[in-house]
This record gives sequence, structure tokens and C-alpha cells, in this order.
Amino acid sequence: MKSPKKRLHFRINIKSKHLLAIMTLFCISCIAATLASGVTSAPLKDLAGMIIVPFENSISRIGNGLAAMRQSFQDKQDLIRENEELREQIDILTTQNGKLISDQSELVRLQQMYRLDEEYTEYPKVAAEIIAKDPGNWYDTFMINRGSNDGIRVNNNVIAGKGLVGIVTEVGPSWATVRSIIDDSSNVSAMAVSTGDNCIVYGDLELIDEGKLCFEQLYDVEDKVTIGERIVTSNISENYVEGLFIGYVSEVVQDTNNLTKTGTLVTPVDFQHLKEVLVITVNKQDILDTPSQETEEEQGEE
Repeated sequence: MKSPKKRLHFRINIKSKHLLAIMTLFCISCIAATLASGVTSAPLKDLAGMIIVPFENSISRIGNGLAAMRQSFQDKQDLIRENEELREQIDILTTQNGKLISDQSELVRLQQMYRLDEEYTEYPKVAAEIIAKDPGNWYDTFMINRGSNDGIRVNNNVIAGKGLVGIVTEVGPSWATVRSIIDDSSNVSAMAVSTGDNCIVYGDLELIDEGKLCFEQLYDVEDKVTIGERIVTSNISENYVEGLFIGYVSEVVQDTNNLTKTGTLVTPVDFQHLKEVLVITVNKQDILDTPSQETEEEQGEE
């Protein structure tokens, strides 16, 4: 038997640049042959147009595509760089905005402290910052960064915002503890401004969520105390100096004895966001122990 014939396989690999060189040589040869023989070059031109022009168009399209890709990549890089710059600017502006808001809040608090200081010019005061507080959302008991070295003593009254905050209960050389009037154990002898009728104001942590305090034992026989009445510390208070603003009457209820009334007050102090306070460095007893001007004059005449 004859062995089967082996089939020969030829694989021609020609790179594009080699193909272009071959076609170029072919075209030059054709042009030279045409000039030598005197034959018209029209058929060769047509052939060259059929072969070379599409090739050039392809090369042109590829070049334009590469240029567009390069430009698109450059545009993308520019956008990424601009985006990073904008992010940095946003971070800087956010930081500056936060600082401005903080400074504005501090300015508002300082303005309130200044107005409060001007309102009670008859009492010497020391400004202090709150450095600690009991657990919870409300400043019912807290510590300040001023103490006996600054002239602060037990029973000094504490004010902030637009009114009374509380009283100093404990003092160290550079610190003091304050019990605020919203604390359950707090009691303040108070009075209605328009009538001078006395009452007792006390804290109720269930009502402080509404920004309110309670009052009781209000003797208002003529029913003159109404909603909106200003309540301040009274002249008969043992521990609080006279005239410190406590709050506005928000509700009045007649007691069953038909002699006294109870109700609630809206406090002007934000007991959830206290930061600075003013401590009045004279106590009620200091004022009682200080001879009045009339007494001094009478003693002088004697």
C-alpha cells in the first residue's frame, strides 16, 4: 500500500509595515514600467486608488481614533485633578464654616452674658465655665472651673442666659458644684412681679423636657396673676438674692382650699446646653448683714 501523501501547509505572516513596503515598491515599479514603455498611467492610477486610498483612510481613522482616545484620557485626568482640588476646597470651607458657626455661637453666649451682667449691676459676679455634670441630658447638677480662690462661696447664686440657674452647694480652691433649680431637691422662694405675691418654685425633671418648672402656694386672692406673669426671687428668700428672674407663668390652677394656686413656669434658661455661667459672689446673708445707708446715717446722727 502506498502511504498517503503528506499535505503541505504554508502559513504566511506578513506584518503591516512589510506589506506597506511591498505595496510601495510595487507602485514604484509600476510607475517606472509605465514611463519606460510609454503606456498611459491611468489604469495604474486606478489600481493604486483602489488599493492605497482605502488603506490611507483606515490609517487616518485609526490615527483620529487614537487622538480622540488620548484627548479623552487627558480630559479625564484633568477632571480627576479638578475634582481633587474641589474636594480640598470643600474640606477647607467646611472647616472654616464649622469654626465660624462655633465662633458665632460663642459670640451669642458672650453677648447674653454681657446683657445679664448689665441687668444685675448691683451684684458682683465672676464668670465660669462648666467642666463636668451629672449623667443625663440636663444640667441639674454640675461643676464649674472657679472656686474659693476666685471668691466663690457656698450659697452663691448662679445665673446664665436670661435668668436664674441655681446655687453653689460645694466649693474647692479652683472648682465649685452647682445645684440648678430644675433639680428635684431645689426650692426657691419667689414672687410675682406685678403683685408681689409669694410662692415656692421647685424643679420637676418630668416637666423640664418642656422647659418648665413648677410653683405652689401662690396667694393670689384678687386673681391678678395670669399667664405671662414674670416670677422672680423674692425679698424673703433665705438663700437667693432678690429680683433674679426665674420664668414666666404658663399655667395657673386654683387649689382645692380656694386660698392658694399652683401652676407651671417657662424658664428662659436652656438647661440642656449650658456652657458658661455667672456666679454672684455675695450671699443673701451678706446683704442682710450689711447696714443700709439710712441706718448708717442714723448711727452718725447719734
